[in-house]
Amino acid sequence: MKWYSKYLEVFEKPFSTAPQHIIDDAKAKLAAVQSENPIASVVVIAYNDETRLLSCLWSLSESKCKYPIEIIGVDNNSADRTADVYKAVGLRFYNEDKKSCGYARNRGLQEAKGKYYICIDSDTMYPEKYVETMIDALEKPGIVAVSSLWSYVPSKEYPRFWMFFYELLRDIHLFLQSFKSPERSVRGLVFAYNIEFGKKVGYRVQIIRGEDGAMAYGLKQYGKIAFVRGKKARAISCTSTISADGSLKKAFWTRVQGVLKGIRKYFVKATGDVKDQPSNLIKNK
Repeated sequence: MKWYSKYLEVFEKPFSTAPQHIIDDAKAKLAAVQSENPIASVVVIAYNDETRLLSCLWSLSESKCKYPIEIIGVDNNSADRTADVYKAVGLRFYNEDKKSCGYARNRGLQEAKGKYYICIDSDTMYPEKYVETMIDALEKPGIVAVSSLWSYVPSKEYPRFWMFFYELLRDIHLFLQSFKSPERSVRGLVFAYNIEFGKKVGYRVQIIRGEDGAMAYGLKQYGKIAFVRGKKARAISCTSTISADGSLKKAFWTRVQGVLKGIRKYFVKATGDVKDQPSNLIKNK
């Protein structure tokens, strides 16, 4: 049985159908892991994600960590029952009216009490040693940020066998890319960094995606970005980013084309001069 199997009972299901005993269990365990003097702030951002947030929080509630931590939430002004999930499990959370991952992560950065900021996405589940493993990496001399890897929850449309090869090739791509420009291989759902320097850099807020890569690029001036490759820090996420491109075959080919088009990134350091695509800009109404 996979470590995340138990959490699938409430994963991608309406919050109204969640068994009360699971809610109570998550609530009790979340309260037990909270510290008033945390070394790390585990910040869960969510937007209209009531069907996945409980599974995320349930997994975090079972974290086994030798360091004192706090777990807090940010609701990015959701229109569904996201806030009700936070309330039901008794988690301290904040509402951020301005919509974008950048705004949500900045709000978490503002409220965090710890030395380190551990980014958590609400559509993702985390193994019990994830938080501890990320902090271990951050505690090493000269390390300012750390990123790990993730897998996807398999399904009929995305079978485990084929997803293994998809993830293997993606991991190789991220590994090769990280040599010249480690920030290009950072992904927000598995990212953590030193809060002191993170506040100096801040998140970009007017883009739909890429705010974590921009944060990582800014952090490079203060130290090294490390990568954790082990299973203890390998999260499991939903397939929404893949399904947005259609079938697994189509999604795979789209990404291969992207890699081939940008293959020079393996050999050239990033300059920070990023030209935003119009499709990635948040249009103010």
